[in-house]
Amino acid sequence: MRTLQRTRLAWPRRLAVTLMAMASMVGVSVVATPAADATVYSSCNISRCSNARSANTTWQSKGYPGSRGWYDWPNGQCNFAGGTYRNLEGELPSGHSFREFDVFPRSCGAARDAYRIIVDLNTGVVWFSPNHYVDFYRL
Repeated sequence: MRTLQRTRLAWPRRLAVTLMAMASMVGVSVVATPAADATVYSSCNISRCSNARSANTTWQSKGYPGSRGWYDWPNGQCNFAGGTYRNLEGELPSGHSFREFDVFPRSCGAARDAYRIIVDLNTGVVWFSPNHYVDFYRL
C-alpha cells in the first residue's frame, strides 16, 4: 500500500519536471508567480493623487476610451489607454468592468511608467495605483 500511495503522489511531480525540461529544450520560459497581495485604500492622500485626479479629468473628457493605444493629450503630448483592466486577483469589486489609463503624459510611443488610474464602469469610482497594481487608492 505504501508503494502504491508513493507512486500516486510522485507521478504529478515527475510530469511537471518533465514538462519544464521539455519547455526549456524548445526555449519556452516557465515562470510561476504568486498571486498579488494588493492593498486597497478608501481615499487618496499620498503624493501624486492630484496628478491622478487631473489625468482622470482629461480621460473623462475623452469618454474613457475603450481601445488600447495612444491618445492626444494637452500641450502636444500623448497618453496611453490600456483598455480593459481584468481585476484577475480580485482586489477591486468583483463582477464589475474596469478600464485602465496612464496618469502621466509623454511623447507618443515612449516607455510607460507604473502610474495608472482604473475606472469602474459600473459605479464610476476611480482608483489610482502609483505602483502598477500593488496598491489602489480611491480618488
